[in-house]
Amino acid sequence: MSTDQGLNKLRMQVQWSRLLAIVEEQAQALLRTSFSTIVRECGDLSTGIFDLKGRMITQAVTGTPGHVNTMAASVQHFLRYFPIETIAPGDIYVTNDPWMGTGHLNDFVVVTPAFHEDRLVALLCCTSHLMDVGGMGYGPDGRDVYMEGFCIPPVKLAERGEMNLLLMDVIKANTRLPVETEGDIYSLVNSNEIGIRGLRAMLQEFALADIAALADYICDVTRATALARLAELPRGAFRYEMEVDGYRKPVRLAACVTVEDGSINVDFAGSSAPSEYGINVPLTYASAYSTFALMSALMPGIPNNSGSLDLFTVSAPEVCILNAQRPAPVAIRHVLGQMLPDVVFGCLRQFAPEKVPAEGASCLWNINLQGTTHAGKVFATTVTTNGGTGARPGKNGLSVTSYPSGVRGTPVEVLESAIPMTFWKKEIRQGSGGAGEWRGGDGVDMLIENVSGSAITLLAAFDRIDYPPRGIDGGAAGAAGYVGLSDGTPLLGKGAQQIQPRQTLVIRTPGGGGLGTPAPDLTRG
Repeated sequence: MSTDQGLNKLRMQVQWSRLLAIVEEQAQALLRTSFSTIVRECGDLSTGIFDLKGRMITQAVTGTPGHVNTMAASVQHFLRYFPIETIAPGDIYVTNDPWMGTGHLNDFVVVTPAFHEDRLVALLCCTSHLMDVGGMGYGPDGRDVYMEGFCIPPVKLAERGEMNLLLMDVIKANTRLPVETEGDIYSLVNSNEIGIRGLRAMLQEFALADIAALADYICDVTRATALARLAELPRGAFRYEMEVDGYRKPVRLAACVTVEDGSINVDFAGSSAPSEYGINVPLTYASAYSTFALMSALMPGIPNNSGSLDLFTVSAPEVCILNAQRPAPVAIRHVLGQMLPDVVFGCLRQFAPEKVPAEGASCLWNINLQGTTHAGKVFATTVTTNGGTGARPGKNGLSVTSYPSGVRGTPVEVLESAIPMTFWKKEIRQGSGGAGEWRGGDGVDMLIENVSGSAITLLAAFDRIDYPPRGIDGGAAGAAGYVGLSDGTPLLGKGAQQIQPRQTLVIRTPGGGGLGTPAPDLTRG
């Protein structure tokens, strides 16, 4: 390598690092300006920079795999609706279509073209979860996507700098939270604008006309590194399946991971048929968490961009709960979607057991609530909490930790200041992790009282109650989850149910599975 080539490579590495800083600033802007507590307090978002081919070049560390990896596919849909040659300065695009966005209606994807010196140079994208999009609310009871809320196909949110006020009026007229929803949309717009400012400054500093060469370099280097890692893996087809609660009947999740020269495919043939309730998963979301599992286990340290993601494909039959077809209900697609890393890890365990954990609680135990405050204002909120992760080779599982989602738990103080519920207890559920040479992580134990003068609706979307996380290699299963009232009345794991005034909700999240045979208890005779 000549000196000039070496300097050019070094220069591009510096520019790549700058892009990562820009996209992280973009994410932090979204985090700090969002109206939704699940975004502002918990980080349920994603941001990214894309080239004009629609390739994801960089993504922020702040964010969730379900948003990041669906966003990577979503930009391609925008380019089908709005070809590069039709894009003008000041245009902004938006959708919440589950099949072209992140898998359900509550997530809005906003794309903003970045111009530098009158030249289109990149596309900035961000996603966040809005608390209410009308319909039956953020729960599993809808029987089709139309019952779950309003759907926006890819449209112009702004054209040549002018906001689409008619669209904004339609959106606000179809939500229980018009002020918060409008604020969240402008927060998304602002996030992309922050990224564009940073990108322009970088291009000016490095005297670049665009990022085309840099984008090629990032994708090529990433792809070459990922291919080298893939070449070390054994070839073959590896299968695994597990059963989870579902809604009113169990759901089977089956996968076959096929490792070939230059590619890995995950096929979900053999999984259950679609449900009549909103636990169905569009393939875009199933793909997001499947590829995240592959990247986590097999390619740690390799950047998550189009250069690495293009090595993976995900497939499923059309008549499959993991390939929901429009207009299937999909509101809580995260419950099954976030179980998929456990299924993929089960496949990988057959040839790389040292790289994967036991089964964990996996899906978020989101406590979705609707009601009215003491002042008579309607509220709709999500209390984010988690169970334990599965034990890892050589390490215990993590307690009350969101994996694979990555969002943080909602602070009690924030919730009690906003909704009429008092949290009397929130503590580690000691001993809920499965026993083993390495223990599963523990869940959490919560008591939450309705202190309003009217009933509050719980839109339950829980799992791992009937089928707790399994241990492996002699490890014990984690404790099952539980939802009920403090008087001993059990509640259903899924579906709308009422919490009357002065009643107290009991939530016990699942523990993770253990790994390896536990050591004998020498304290017992």
